[in-house]
Amino acid sequence: MFLRKGYLMNLSEWLNLGRIELRREDGQTMTEYGVLLALIAIVVIAALIILGPAIYSIFTSVASQI
Repeated sequence: MFLRKGYLMNLSEWLNLGRIELRREDGQTMTEYGVLLALIAIVVIAALIILGPAIYSIFTSVASQI
């Protein structure tokens, strides 16, 4: 049991506190942003892998003409 300023929490109060914390949505939005950021990073990396050789040849041709 948790002692705080002369008050002891019983098991039902601990379970109620746990239920309240699980229903909070503060951390869920941060998780959603993290998943979205990971997906964007994967798309950017895939695009660079696919378009990399074409971009390299364009820069090479431009550099040779300078």
